[in-house]
Amino acid sequence: MNPLLKITNLNVGIRLPHGELSAVRDASITLEKGQSLGIVGESGSGKSMTALSLMRLLPRSARLVADCMEFDGTDLQQMTEDRFASTVSGPGIGMIFQEPMTSLNPVYTIGRQMTEAAVWRGMLTAQAARSKAVALLDRVGIPDPEVRMSQYPHQMSGGQRQRVMIAMTLMLDPKLLIADEPTTALDVTVQAQILDLLDDLRREREMGMILISHDLAVVAQRTDAVAVMYGGEMIERGSAVSVLRKPAHPYTQSLLKAIPQLSGKPGRLGAIPGLVPSIMKDPKSCIFAPRCPHAFPLCVEKRPELRSHDPGHVCRCVLNDPPSIKSSFGPLRAAAPEPHTDAVMSARDVTRVFSTKRGLFGPKRDTRALDGLSIDLRKGETLALIGESGSGKSTLARIMLGLDHPTSGEVFMRGRPVAGLSVKERAHFVQPVFQDPYSSLNPRRRLAEIIARPLELSGHRNSAANAKVVREAMELVRLPQRLLNAFPSQLSGGQRQRVAIARALVTRPEVLVCDEPTSALDVSIQAQILNLLDDLKAEMGLTCLFITHDMAVVHQIADRVVVMLDGRMVEEGPAQHVLTHPENEYTRRLVAAAPRFEITAHDMETAQ
Repeated sequence: MNPLLKITNLNVGIRLPHGELSAVRDASITLEKGQSLGIVGESGSGKSMTALSLMRLLPRSARLVADCMEFDGTDLQQMTEDRFASTVSGPGIGMIFQEPMTSLNPVYTIGRQMTEAAVWRGMLTAQAARSKAVALLDRVGIPDPEVRMSQYPHQMSGGQRQRVMIAMTLMLDPKLLIADEPTTALDVTVQAQILDLLDDLRREREMGMILISHDLAVVAQRTDAVAVMYGGEMIERGSAVSVLRKPAHPYTQSLLKAIPQLSGKPGRLGAIPGLVPSIMKDPKSCIFAPRCPHAFPLCVEKRPELRSHDPGHVCRCVLNDPPSIKSSFGPLRAAAPEPHTDAVMSARDVTRVFSTKRGLFGPKRDTRALDGLSIDLRKGETLALIGESGSGKSTLARIMLGLDHPTSGEVFMRGRPVAGLSVKERAHFVQPVFQDPYSSLNPRRRLAEIIARPLELSGHRNSAANAKVVREAMELVRLPQRLLNAFPSQLSGGQRQRVAIARALVTRPEVLVCDEPTSALDVSIQAQILNLLDDLKAEMGLTCLFITHDMAVVHQIADRVVVMLDGRMVEEGPAQHVLTHPENEYTRRLVAAAPRFEITAHDMETAQ
């Protein structure tokens, strides 16, 4: 029987003004019906480019060559564009894209976008398509699916838009589903719900799935096989158990050591130094050698061949027995504040009510985003806010920053009402770090201008003095000075997030409000950012309000946790106690839904 998908020696090159970028080299995939493959690796490794080559969505300047590209027994390379669009794209291969806002049409309702393809292809009548769309929206956890059908993408949260994208892809019942970071913007309970749904569909329909993710815990739990990509190459491939429990390549080992754990005592994470290279010509040596802790002369003399490590487990490395990397990188530098430390920020009985109408003449509907919430943020602590989408976390963050005003209640900074402070006073005291640095950084400004902007708005007009402060801020977040004149588009995701942190720190605020600052980052870059926040806390006594849905990140960085539900606090306490002995049923559900992948020293030793 033919496999559902067979790719042999896929190569993708992208023509650039100064040469051809080798985006994917010699990638091979075999996927059976009902099987799931996880593709992992840092940003720039070629994961998404591999998926886009299957969907014929490569840039026009791209060049694709493969020895074999077969889907369900059909040669994809010989297929015309019309036939591919009518028989493969959609009902054959469906793709969930990483950023739903760029995939959803902002001027069409959710209902139209959900039903359009099925009706146009003649697969369903308009009425049947609408019924199926409502059922799928309900199944992916969208509340009031009938109401949502008439809404537009901008009226939904990021997590809700991601769920709409998943439901829309499933409308055509694809035989193969490519999911590119499908759960990045989702909280843990919805993430578990979506992944359970995809698992159910795989079993029911024998649907194949390629899961591209930086969350190795999700990949470990939800896939049968794993391919590790680096610099455009699949450097390790095999069963999920074999690759993730007995990694043969030093790069795979390094990725696993960068994962924050949900058990044990938090410590420094194993961030990989340097960046994924851009390969402009066929490599003559090991592409990971410049970053490998075990590199030796043979690594740069020739390109390693794929060799068998275990049955079905191959690895591209010259080391037969790679040395085990350290199981611990030392304790965190910052100490937790004393329990009775004074609060630097407080919210007292804060309520926020939003009024909306359905249609121009529809009845007004009040939504209570915050309901009498009171919290204290103590000097030098990291307070984590956790809860499902819609629980009021981001609304509270905006009110704490002074970007929104409560319907009732007050927020205090050092005992003074925020409402009575000037914009400059607030900016000196508290600064935000948003979830997506690319959308919060001006793409037409150089880094020096972006980081200096808060100083200029605060009245600091001395260019020489500002330039000095900017250089100090870049040094603080470990950004090289050579990037001063670079634009955001020229940086990696982790570097952009460091720029956002440098901009927030340039006025030396006492408090940072971080809204999902690592959710879109791969594990190595996330480790760098979490280690950096620990350094800043130790060096500056920084206080941080940290919003996240990642329980392992909470365990890694938080001193105290506040759990929110429907605008209220349902549990509060020391992070270790709340995560290990939750008292509220809702908190227990959140912790239980968190994906787990505990890598131990024993796992690393048995890899040898």
